[in-house]
Amino acid sequence: MKVVVGGTFGYLHIGHIALLSKAFEIGDYVYIGLTTDDYVRRLKDPRIPAYEERERLVRRFAEGFGKKFEIMPLDDSFGPSATGDFDAIVVTEDTFPNAVKINSIRKKNGLRELKIVRIDFVLAFDSAPISTTRIMHGEIDREGRKMA
Repeated sequence: MKVVVGGTFGYLHIGHIALLSKAFEIGDYVYIGLTTDDYVRRLKDPRIPAYEERERLVRRFAEGFGKKFEIMPLDDSFGPSATGDFDAIVVTEDTFPNAVKINSIRKKNGLRELKIVRIDFVLAFDSAPISTTRIMHGEIDREGRKMA
């Protein structure tokens, strides 16, 4: 099964690890869309580490699964998932609507819809989702623990 997953993966944290782990659990080949620095500057926070650093961390983590994978630059919300030869997409609750849009585009273009695999957020000590933003603001660490 060819699985696609995407994200910024800034400050690779246990929420990201859960997302990527699910993709490798169900996929024989995993395509990881990684947002480019330009995308981050346009839509996210410029304090997020550079693409090369994020790619290095994601690659090191992905290599541990012993499965085939590819990391692709992602410069928009859909990337190759709207047109590529994939079987499934792994998303979180906040990116689920995007996966529905991707399937709508695929259907309109005569492509088969992707199986959408949605995982729950990984929660921090305070029962709020772990996020790169919260880590950057010093609220939590990458494991979701309260920062002193």
